This record gives sequence, C-alpha cells and structure tokens, in this order.
Amino acid sequence: RVLFFFHAAGKQRQLTQPSGFFLQAKRCLVSPITSHYEAINRGEQEVPEYFNFACDVMDKWTQVEKDGKKPRNPAFWWVNNQREEVKWSFEELGVLSRKAANVLTGPCGLQRGDRILMVLPRIPEWWLLLLACIRTGIVFISGTSQLTAKDISYRLQASKAKCIVVSDQLAGAVDSLASESKFLQTKLNVSDSPRDGWLSFKDLLRAAPPDYDCVKTKSQEPMAIYFTSGSTGPPKMLVQSHCSYGIGFASSGRHWMDLSPLAVFWNTSDTGWIKAVWSSVFAPWITGSCVFVHHLPQFDPTVILNTLANYPITTFCTAPTAYRMLVQHDLTSYKFMSLKHCLTGGEPLNPEVMEKWKSQTGLDIYEGYGQTETVTICSNLKGMSIKPGSMGKASPPYDVQIVDDQGNILPPGEEGLVAIRVKPKRPFCLFSEYIDNPEKTAATERGEFYITGDRATRDEEGYFWFVGRSDDIINSAGYRIGPFEVESALIEHPAVQEAAVVSSPDPIRGEVVKAFVILSPTFLAHDAEKLTRELQDHVKKVTAPYKYPRKIEFVNELPKTFAGKIQRNVLRNREWRKA
Repeated sequence: RVLFFFHAAGKQRQLTQPSGFFLQAKRCLVSPITSHYEAINRGEQEVPEYFNFACDVMDKWTQVEKDGKKPRNPAFWWVNNQREEVKWSFEELGVLSRKAANVLTGPCGLQRGDRILMVLPRIPEWWLLLLACIRTGIVFISGTSQLTAKDISYRLQASKAKCIVVSDQLAGAVDSLASESKFLQTKLNVSDSPRDGWLSFKDLLRAAPPDYDCVKTKSQEPMAIYFTSGSTGPPKMLVQSHCSYGIGFASSGRHWMDLSPLAVFWNTSDTGWIKAVWSSVFAPWITGSCVFVHHLPQFDPTVILNTLANYPITTFCTAPTAYRMLVQHDLTSYKFMSLKHCLTGGEPLNPEVMEKWKSQTGLDIYEGYGQTETVTICSNLKGMSIKPGSMGKASPPYDVQIVDDQGNILPPGEEGLVAIRVKPKRPFCLFSEYIDNPEKTAATERGEFYITGDRATRDEEGYFWFVGRSDDIINSAGYRIGPFEVESALIEHPAVQEAAVVSSPDPIRGEVVKAFVILSPTFLAHDAEKLTRELQDHVKKVTAPYKYPRKIEFVNELPKTFAGKIQRNVLRNREWRKA
C-alpha cells in the first residue's frame, strides 16, 4: 500500500489506496479492450446495445491491473507550478469515481438523466466528477472558467441543469444569478473554504462509501451536452451519446494519437472545450494511456517547454496558436527526452510553423480535424506521409466526401463542403441532435450527407485541404466564437448604435475578432483610441473575455441585404483581401 495526495488550493489531503505501477509492455501495447472497440470503429462489429465508458472501459483496465499486468504509468497524473502532484491508477480512479457517484446521487439528489453543469479549471475534481456522471447516467455539461455570470445563467436556463459545480472563483457569480435559475437545485463547491448554501465536494467525497453499482446505460442514451456557437442566435446545445465519444476515439486514439499503455499523453485544452474530453478522457483511457495534466492557469510558453523537458511526456497535443508561440523560443535549448509524437487540431496549422518545430525538435506535427458534433473526421496517421497544410485522410468510421450545395460528390481538386455520409446508415459517433431545435438538426443533412459547414478540397491521394468555413464562425486560437454573441455585448454599450463582427487575419492566432462599429451620435466626438479600449473592456465584462474584439473599426454604415441583414461576408472578405 502506498500513500498518494489529493491537492487543492495549496493543501494536501492524504488518502490510502492500493497502487503500484509495473510494466509488461510487449503484452499490452494493443489490448483486447482497445482492439474490440477499434473493430466497432471499423464497422467489423456492431455497436453494443448497452455501453458505459466507466464500467466497460475504465473498470476493465482496473481488472488488467489486478491481473498483474499493471502499467508503469499512472492512469492520471496532475501537476501544478507549486510542484504538487496527483497520481491515480485505474483502480484508484475507480474507487474515487464511485465515491463521487455516491455524492451526486446522495447529498446532491441527482438521478439518471438529470443534467449537471461543471465549470472548473484543470483540476482533478473535473475528471472524477465526469467519470461519476458517466457511472450514474447523469448528463454532464462542461463550461470554461472564463464564462461570465450572464453566460452561466443562459446555460443553466437552456439546459435545465439541476446542479452546478464550480470553485470559489465562480461561486459568487453563481450566487448572483441563482434566484433566476428556476431549475437549479444544488450548488457544489470543490474549493476548501465553506460557503453558505453550498455543498462541499471534498467533505462529501471523504465521507462517501466506495461502492457503487454502475448504471446500465444504452449506447445511444445521452451522456453529454455541449454548447456550440452559431453565426446567428445564442449558442445551441448538442447531445453526444455514451457510445459516440466513448467508443468513437478507439481508432484515432491508437493510430492518429499513437496511444498505448506506454504513452504519457499531455493535451493542453481547457476543460470547457470539447478537445478536453477527446484527448484528456476518452482517447487515452480507451487505449490504456496515462492522462497527464498541468493546471496551467494561463498559457505560458516557458511553462509548457519546461514541462515537456522535465516530465516523461511521450505524446503532446496543443492548438496551432500555441505552436506558433512555442516556435518563437529557442527550442534547441530544451531537451525533450521522452517526447515522440506531436498533435494539433481545432484550426489549420501553418506549414511554416510545422517546419520550424521539426527543424528544432526533429518531430513532425500530426494534424487532425473534427467538430463538437463528431469524433475525428480526418487525420494524419502515425507513419503516414505528411503533406504540410493538409488535414490528412478520412478517419473511420466516416466516409468523408467533398460535395456541392446540393449534396453531390465533387471530383478531386474541386472546392466544396466537407460532408460525412449518413445514409443508408448514420455513423454511431455522430451527435444525436440539437436540443429543442429540430429545424437546425434537420438542416445539417443534405441528401445522403451530414454537412459540416466547412469548405475544403480533396486531392487524388485522398488528403483533405481546409479552405474555410461556410458560416460566420470565428476560430481564434482554437476558440469558436459566434459573432452574434460579441455583437450583442457591444450593442449593450451606449456608444454603439450598430455593430458587425467578423474574423480578421492574425499571424499568431490565425484569426481574431474584429468589430465594425457605428457610433451613437452623442459619441462621435470621443477619442477613438480611448473608446476602443472602453468597448473592449466592456465586452470582456459582459461575456467571456476571449471573445472580445481585438480590432475595432468605426464606420458610418454597414453592408446589408435588401432585407436589412448585415452582410458579414462582405466585411470578412474585405479584411482577408488586405492580408
């Protein structure tokens, strides 16, 4: 028996559980667990009627450990800048997630099918609670810690979540809106300090029993809800089932991410973004890999590079924007002794950045492409010849095509819409629906295909090349930002009479938010630079800070259709022609 420590807010909590990490490497590189679900990805086996990632994957890895085939790496490894660490084996994760399940279904009063909103930074509690939700059949909703009270209020009302989980950082904001959230019944705080009206997760976890019988969930039963931005209207809710993400990453986890029980995989995504569950939960654990997490309260290239140099990380995934920042440093002064495989996704990566990274580290960057609605759509697989700037080839189980506006397949070289075949059989890992929005759900299909909304070409060898989005979504540093949300925030300021928001090219972030603003008459004489800063600060306060317009241009009029709709495409095209 060994001791391990549960760190939070600078304090240690001592727990005792069985542990020990040994390796029988050659015998478990590709386990029967991974192989079984990979066969489902390839269409060689049917999707089971019932599936639950916690018991059908995590608990099976626990059994592998008990059978004496324990990997040398922990299943979960968390660190922070204060040199605190948390290491959990699959067995320890099982025990703690069962205790967390008892917290949710006991003191929190939640039942199968209820919804819970978790707005947490990169701390171990997020992983425990996510697994606990899966065990109990409770539907989890993740949100970034940058959400404002207004953002949280909208998500609580739209999702009808009965419970919210935050740390002290957001507890005050939740208290300010709790009376407006008619569905909210329970507030759960993961911080150490007691708070009136809140349950303490740490106290309840310590007292909770370690036994819990996993709920037998159907494969297509709802598991998660994600809010995804649209070009018009507020963020919409999409549903992913237990099997979609839980099984859907077996193939790409092994062949794109190159994961196995030998891997220590670090993905830097914020817990509020879909890439966190892709690469920090489902793909690594279905392959038996170690999930490595750095608290990383803010992006710091030096911390990233030092972490890669000081820990035995074998696989690294971060956004293209991060790579753009990292290659500005002298990478040759760092020695990444364990690093073997590098990944990226979320936005296109410049070929120049790929070349700079490889010239200084000797490592290629393998790009992948997907959406919140999907699992990996295209990827550059390990061992595959990389064509810089390409998203790679189609990933199973998807039949990916380039189609025209009517859904007709286009020949190689012609630009069109990226589409996934959904007829005669819909892929099991495609999202279930947009909640309360059947029109939007139906609009995603055209003929035999699901339309991603992105435009690309495909060459003769089957490589896909991203061209751009067919809607107005702004993808800045991997953050998807809907222009409507920013425009709505700007209009709330008395200086703004009208506003239109589009993407604008940026050498570091790929693209940034730019706002074209028509000023109210009483503000026409104001200092432009001072007013720009004031509007930027205003947007940061009204909505999540990452959405604020980094560029603002004051104009006298905006291009519009005869029906009065702002033509964002005109403004966007004008911006990109300047580049």
